[in-house]
Amino acid sequence: MDLYDYLRVLRRNWILILASLLAGLLVAGAATILVRPTYTSSTQLFVAIQSSGSVAELQQGNTFSQARVQSYVKTVTTPVVLQPAINALGLDETPATLASRIRASSDPNTVLIDIEVEDASPVQAAAIAQAVADSLIKGLDALERPKAGGTSPVSLSVIAPATAPSSPSSPNTRLNLLLGLFAGLLVGVGLAVLRTALDHRIRGEADFRRSSDAPVLGAIAFDRDAIKKPLLTQTGTQSPRAESFRQLRTNLQFANVTGRGKSILMTSSLPGEGKSTTATNLALALAQAGQTVCLIDADLRRPMVSDYLGLDRNAGLTTALVGRADVSDLLQPWGVEPLYVLTSGQIPPNPSELLGSAQMTQLLKRLEDSFDAVIIDAPPLLPVTDAAVLAQHVGGVVLVVGAQKLKTQDLEKSLETLELIEAHLLGVVLNRLPQSGPDAYTYSYYSSDDSLERGRISAESTNTARKASLNSEEDFHADESPEGRPPSVFPGLPR
Repeated sequence: MDLYDYLRVLRRNWILILASLLAGLLVAGAATILVRPTYTSSTQLFVAIQSSGSVAELQQGNTFSQARVQSYVKTVTTPVVLQPAINALGLDETPATLASRIRASSDPNTVLIDIEVEDASPVQAAAIAQAVADSLIKGLDALERPKAGGTSPVSLSVIAPATAPSSPSSPNTRLNLLLGLFAGLLVGVGLAVLRTALDHRIRGEADFRRSSDAPVLGAIAFDRDAIKKPLLTQTGTQSPRAESFRQLRTNLQFANVTGRGKSILMTSSLPGEGKSTTATNLALALAQAGQTVCLIDADLRRPMVSDYLGLDRNAGLTTALVGRADVSDLLQPWGVEPLYVLTSGQIPPNPSELLGSAQMTQLLKRLEDSFDAVIIDAPPLLPVTDAAVLAQHVGGVVLVVGAQKLKTQDLEKSLETLELIEAHLLGVVLNRLPQSGPDAYTYSYYSSDDSLERGRISAESTNTARKASLNSEEDFHADESPEGRPPSVFPGLPR
């Protein structure tokens, strides 16, 4: 992974990282509130050597005192010093317990001793610090006094008496909050990296590129309105969704420059990736460009094209394959564009056998001879073999990849299946991409000043297409033959 991949991981999981930051901040704040405050009081002592005051004696005394100071620092936490302080204050603890709350130190090359005492009470901390200092003075005087009698050569004096602190020394609220934020950040980044490593879903083009070098013919962003209005004619003509299908139409024309066939199979790896809506809208986009298009609903297990377009599917592809009617009598026109739809017909018990039959091959050849483009909506590749069987008889295959739904291993299996049957993979369509974020594939050319005009044009075009669709459907049902079959709506189709 390079730097861009790490940045994409952070952008994908920014909510998780932010939640971890807030959690760390809350934990640090709660710990700060729950921890009992501790107060620290300090005192400072000066070590001097008693001498006559000559220069030589003062120099020797200074060297002697500096050498002895470190020993005096160690003496502070001994029972010799602490027990008298405990007795003087009437404390109910042992010297060892009291020593854990006392810190004694000395700066190098000085004769100063610092004593710090921690306690839950500021007054008690100051009292203990002062008592320990007084006890140290008396204890060292006794220890340094010559056994033959006389005075101690060392003199200790308190130069900074202990005072009760006004604020607690711990917990340090600012430091705890900073540590909580830092810990939350580390945990959030770690969880983001772990989540990305364990998540094998295809989220964008970067994830797709790790599994395949197939060309990306188009990228369609997820639109909540598309759930209720899936058709291209139900959205604005200048909307990003409409532009995505026009871009797909253009790229598909360049991808099929070899002219291996006019029929294009639209499939996916698993159900729910949006192959049927993609196939339907691609057919609409091609028809809007002036091409004569035939849309075939070859998903004989879960047909959806007739539901999207509001057409009758009782007579359709299966009707033609079993020889009950000619395909020219089963095509249904839709809208004002030169778009003709061959619905699925009755769902058969043997879809794979029908789609792989010689009748299907002949039907496709007839349609390719009469139409500029034939778009086939086929079942998913992995659950059933229908698409794999049909892919061997078409000019090219377009694989729809549903972002956020398809996993890498499923995509690789689909690509291996197409390679195994030597299907002509024209490319893939990335569907359901996020509209914003690191995996977004949407670009807007228009400014906010154009929004009102685009909305007016979109509404007019949508109403016009809807009226045309309703009129075509009413004419179709009005002209049905007594046998229940529609008339020949595309006379140019050879029989």
